[in-house]
Amino acid sequence: MSENKIYDIVIIGGGPAGLTAAVYAARGGARVLLLEKNAPGGQMLRAAHVENYPAFSATSGFELALKMVEQAEKFGTEILYDVFTGAERENGLKKIKTERNGTFYTKALILCMGAVPKKLSITGEEEFLGRGVSYCAVCDGSLFKGKTLFVVGDGAVAAEDALYLSSLKNKVYLAASASALSAPESVVERIKLDSGITFLPHTRITAIKGGKRVESVLVRTGTDTSEYPADGVGVAAGHVPAQSESIGGENLKTDEKGYLVTDELLRLTADGIFAAGDIRAKSLRQIITACSDGAIGAEAALKYIRETAKNDA
Repeated sequence: MSENKIYDIVIIGGGPAGLTAAVYAARGGARVLLLEKNAPGGQMLRAAHVENYPAFSATSGFELALKMVEQAEKFGTEILYDVFTGAERENGLKKIKTERNGTFYTKALILCMGAVPKKLSITGEEEFLGRGVSYCAVCDGSLFKGKTLFVVGDGAVAAEDALYLSSLKNKVYLAASASALSAPESVVERIKLDSGITFLPHTRITAIKGGKRVESVLVRTGTDTSEYPADGVGVAAGHVPAQSESIGGENLKTDEKGYLVTDELLRLTADGIFAAGDIRAKSLRQIITACSDGAIGAEAALKYIRETAKNDA
C-alpha cells in the first residue's frame, strides 16, 4: 500500500457539499482527496443566476463553483478527475476504487455525489441526447441561439432555464404539467414579462422527433395532442439521487426515493462513512444547505479520525 495513496478523508463529488467539506477538512489539518467525474460544481453549474447565496447579490453557479474550487485548493485539497467505481473495507481503511487511477485508501469517506436529472422516458429522448436534447441549459445554451426550444418542468430550475435560453434570442415554450410554476414569485414575474417565453400549463411532451437532430415535439395539453416545430428540448423535470455504491457489500440505508439516510452528524456507518448534500434524505436542497452538510460532514469526519487515533494509541 503506497503511502502517497493513503488519505485522511476522501470526498466523492465536487458539488457545493463536496467542495465545502474539502475546505473544512483541509483547514482542519487532514490530507484530503476530492474525486469528481466531470467538472466541479455539480448542479450548481446549471444556475445562470444565483440570487439567494449569502454575500452575493447576484452571481452565476459557474462563478460560485470556481471560487469554491480555488478555496478548497488553497487549503491543500487534491482534486482528481476520475470516476468512483466503488469502495470496500481493507485493514481498517476504506479502499476507494476509480476507473483510471487505480485505488486509494482513506480513514474517512464522505459521499457527495448529489442527484442526477430525472428523465422523461419518452420516444426520442435517448436518441437525440446531445443532438438537441439537453439536461443543462447553462452548459449547452451557447449551442442554441435564435432557435425554437422547449423547456420541460414545473419548478424553479425549469423557469431559470427558460429565462436563460430566452436571453439568447430563442423562442422558448415552457411546458409544465401543473397549472402554475413552483418557483419564487420574482422568477414567475420575470417569466410573465419575458416576450420570448410562452408558458404552456397542463402540458406534457410525449415524443421527440427528427432526423439528424431534433426537429419537432409531440405535445399533449389535456386531451389534445399537437406537433410543434422545435430545434431542441431542455429537460428540467427534477432529480433523483445519484447511485451510491455499497461499501464492501453492505447496502447503505436509503429512504423510499433512494436518498441516503444519515444521523444528525451525517454518519452512514459507525466506522467513518458519511453523506452530504443532495444525495442525502433532507427537506430542502439548495446550494446553501449543501454547503451546510459539507461543513457538518467534514467536522464529523475529523472528529472520527481523532477519536480513532486516540483509541489506537
